[in-house]
Amino acid sequence: MNEKNIIFTVNPGGALRGERRVPGDKSISHRSIMLGSLAEGVTEVTGFLEGEDALATLQAFRDMGVNIEGPDNGRVVIHGVGMHGLQEPKGPLNMGNSGTSMRLLCGLLAGQAFNTTLTGDRSLSSRPMRRVTEPLAEMGAVIGTTEAGTAPLNICGDQPLRGIAFDMPVASAQVKSCLLLAGLYAAGRTCVTEPAPTRDHTERMLQGFGYSVERDGATACVEGGGKLTATNVEVPADISSAAFFMVGASISEGSDILLQHVGINPTRIGVINILRQMGADITLSNQREVGGEPVADIRVRSAPLKGIQIPEDQVPLAIDEFPVLFVAAACAEGETVLTGAKELRVKESDRIQVMADGLQTLGVDARPTEDGMVIQDGGAGSTLGSGQVESHDDHRIAMAFAMAGLRASGPIIINNCANVNTSFPGFVTLAHGAGLNIKA
Repeated sequence: MNEKNIIFTVNPGGALRGERRVPGDKSISHRSIMLGSLAEGVTEVTGFLEGEDALATLQAFRDMGVNIEGPDNGRVVIHGVGMHGLQEPKGPLNMGNSGTSMRLLCGLLAGQAFNTTLTGDRSLSSRPMRRVTEPLAEMGAVIGTTEAGTAPLNICGDQPLRGIAFDMPVASAQVKSCLLLAGLYAAGRTCVTEPAPTRDHTERMLQGFGYSVERDGATACVEGGGKLTATNVEVPADISSAAFFMVGASISEGSDILLQHVGINPTRIGVINILRQMGADITLSNQREVGGEPVADIRVRSAPLKGIQIPEDQVPLAIDEFPVLFVAAACAEGETVLTGAKELRVKESDRIQVMADGLQTLGVDARPTEDGMVIQDGGAGSTLGSGQVESHDDHRIAMAFAMAGLRASGPIIINNCANVNTSFPGFVTLAHGAGLNIKA
């Protein structure tokens, strides 16, 4: 089935209005399947993201013998097999486009008694995996990669793991989570220290499943040999998906949108902090906690944005949102400078270069740097140009340029948008209903 020719056509203008709920959080959906499968008892998940990335994780655990019902309208029932109940899969586990699935499972599978091979699509197979395989090797894991340190990953089972203390050179929730999951199977104590805060869904959810996690400042520690107890997980709407609508409403005159039940985990709210510094009109209401995760309704009204120097301490808190934040910067008055974001070059695409190329096509003065970008004065009332841009099969690039249509002078054509289904199934329908002039 060739879906690679999905093209978005966005006609200029419009405003975003109404009350909308974007799909469930991708990070939390992945982890609910992993921990629910290893728990003792039955875990019920609601709000599960039925996107291709999370479904790849779900299928992997089915392939390892876990009975999982659904998903049915976001409801998944997982019949946990316990910490040592997974079975050897009949063949390689295909992670598709999902770096989260591959990196977290790499740690989890290093502690199993059987061999496993993890594969992925062309994009995932080019992404760096030594950042997890090297510290796992320090723990005693035996994992084969290509000469370039990429997938496929061949994980040798039945290797005794030992706890380590690891200082991460780069802030990465995926590396941290990988090592903590391996630590569940290691002798002794595993501690991971991060250079800047990253999303802490793994630590929160481990505690929700009854597994003790000790946190002290930038360090998280687990003791091996414990157990997980089934619980119910309610997945909030994904702030990374909500971010497209936050920027879209900010840049399009007359917009007023309410995004419902969005996760506002403090390790994920960089996009709100950055947009507010740029002058965005964002208010949070109905704040509450759901299953250990803070949630709120987010109201965004159009406002003139100004360029800023993006604080480096916000970069890890907004790492997935920069494609659409670059669109906000292109519609802001003055200069916006991003530094300290080299990680963007090894995502589903080189998000610095790909966004710079597309923005330049739309007439924006966007200059890529090694670790960020400089975007020059679009002017508060200015419009972007029109043209054909490449998504490079990157879901966040495709959706970012879709929102640019709200301030474009003519149509924007976005190529290769099939991978939007990895994180945001139904994006076109929801965006069109909110007021974006988009068709696929």
